Amino acid sequence: MVAGVASGVAHFFDIDPTLVRIGFVALALFGGLALPVYLAGWLLIPEEGADLSVAEELLARERIR
Repeated sequence: MVAGVASGVAHFFDIDPTLVRIGFVALALFGGLALPVYLAGWLLIPEEGADLSVAEELLARERIR
């Protein structure tokens, strides 16, 4: 619910967002992989209606400089 990553992944795979959130909790409990995966999703998955992800926007700004 922070950056909409679980909702975006659930929408892409056409599943319930609760299942994705449970998956993130399981990853957090069993190995601590949830935070890096969530951050990667936030950086790489574009917002609904946007053409570019956060990472693509940052790279585009750097190219302009």
